[in-house]
Amino acid sequence: MLILLPPSETKTPRARGKALDLSRLALPDLTPARDKLLHELAAASARPDALQVLGVGASLAGDVARNLQLRTAPAQHVADLYTGVLYDALDLPGLDTAALRRARRWIVVQSALFGALRLTDRVPAYRLSMGTHLPGAGPLAAYWRGELAAPMTALAGSGVVVDCRSSTYAAAWTPTGATAERWVRIQVPGATHHAKHTRGLVTRHLAEAGISPRTPAALRDVVGSAFAVELHEPRRPGTPWELAVSAA
Repeated sequence: MLILLPPSETKTPRARGKALDLSRLALPDLTPARDKLLHELAAASARPDALQVLGVGASLAGDVARNLQLRTAPAQHVADLYTGVLYDALDLPGLDTAALRRARRWIVVQSALFGALRLTDRVPAYRLSMGTHLPGAGPLAAYWRGELAAPMTALAGSGVVVDCRSSTYAAAWTPTGATAERWVRIQVPGATHHAKHTRGLVTRHLAEAGISPRTPAALRDVVGSAFAVELHEPRRPGTPWELAVSAA
């Protein structure tokens, strides 16, 4: 099973520790693309109009300034980097040893700067959204689409792809072929805050349940043991199954 999560806009910078080492990140085939984006992001963040280029307000000027030091700033595990509604609900520190091991094996976080990350990868806090058109790289979803196709398909293997990403991040990798037949998007009615919270709870439940479903119907059964669910078939070939989830 592959569980796809979006990153969080809020990140916790680390005060000290070892710097980023691109060679130690998962999916090493992405190293050249990651290296290029680090260069382009630093260049964009040094511009007088950096806030406009990155699409952020003045209150985030400090975050943008940190982009100038990403190669030397302290890096930390992805599991500790992202904060916010989804990650609070997931509550990785509260998982028992076996559930945390499964989370590390199944979860991949889609990243605008690094493409895709495992929870055990170590990266610095950065400010960059997948919706950005970054000078020197272009629209980031398009930038990553070709880079992620092969490695993400390999990660998916023969299991279900559980998609908890927002549409902005989902644009960076779309399962195709046989992988698309096992692609299930988690749909949650209601406000964005509630949707993020529920997706975090679903991810936690999957880690705790310890079952790796190989079909959308099997995923429905696992999630349905803790939530009210309804599985909808793809609207057309190449589009995901949709698992509507609400509190049981």
